[in-house]
Amino acid sequence: MALPVLSSSGVKFRRVLAHFPQELSLAFAYGSGVFRQAGPSAGHSENNMLDFVFAVDDSVTWHMMNLLKNKSHYSFLKVFGPKQISNIQSYGAGIYYNTLVPCNGRMIKYGVISTDALIDDLLHWKTLYVAGRLQKPVKILTQNENGKLQAALVSNLKSAVTAAFLMLPESFSEEDLYMQIAGLSYSGDFRMIIGEDRSKVQNIVKPNVPYFQKLYSNILQDCPQVVYKHHLGRLEIDKSPEGQFTQLMALPKNLQQKITSLVDPPGKNRDVEEILLQVAHDPDCGLVVHQGISGIVRSSSIVQSAKTILTAG
Repeated sequence: MALPVLSSSGVKFRRVLAHFPQELSLAFAYGSGVFRQAGPSAGHSENNMLDFVFAVDDSVTWHMMNLLKNKSHYSFLKVFGPKQISNIQSYGAGIYYNTLVPCNGRMIKYGVISTDALIDDLLHWKTLYVAGRLQKPVKILTQNENGKLQAALVSNLKSAVTAAFLMLPESFSEEDLYMQIAGLSYSGDFRMIIGEDRSKVQNIVKPNVPYFQKLYSNILQDCPQVVYKHHLGRLEIDKSPEGQFTQLMALPKNLQQKITSLVDPPGKNRDVEEILLQVAHDPDCGLVVHQGISGIVRSSSIVQSAKTILTAG
């Protein structure tokens, strides 16, 4: 199954990409500089920062080549060399950002993540940092023929749908689903409380419903647990304990472990399947899932934000 991502042939993106070493397994652009958003930034996307993520197979080699081409992009950490930069990259969400970089008349920010770390996050939701961005519309700029990465990208979308189902009622609108999915990676993120626009999720989803449909419609149509009334924009899911147990068992490994630690008292050491069966019968099942996701996001967002301050040029 090919990932239904949004490809871009835009000249402005290709021009930016040309400034960097081309050994990329995946490169994508995201955010308000790429997709129109409602709220204060509406209508000003051409002035917004362009955000990129570059996945690379060998972080040390890529940073070495990028230091030769773009040394000014790096903070004082450049004096320690590519190996130390790569070591710092591995902390938090496993991504290293260079921010406030002037490029072709625009301000850009780009993050570098190893392909292996990206696949780990997509499959297991280790931090939900980059995986969360890829649950929302992005513009894919380049992607190599890595079958494992391709499968992980699709798996991440399916996991997002499953987690959203567990937190939604039996019947809901398509927009409700996309709001729930778009909010996954902001659950527990302290920046949503002390800095970011608290209506951010709504501002992302409302102008971009067709892009969310492009990402998720095939998954919804193929999912045996949902009745997808596409012409009405409505969905119905199985909220029985059996249905919820099936969904819980399909969640990424790290989220299952977070849920287990929330529910299982210390010393009991029950197996994951037994605990998830208990959660499936709990009227607050959706709340427990939300708390598990919040725990993943909270820890990674704090470390990543501290690291971004350190790496700012």
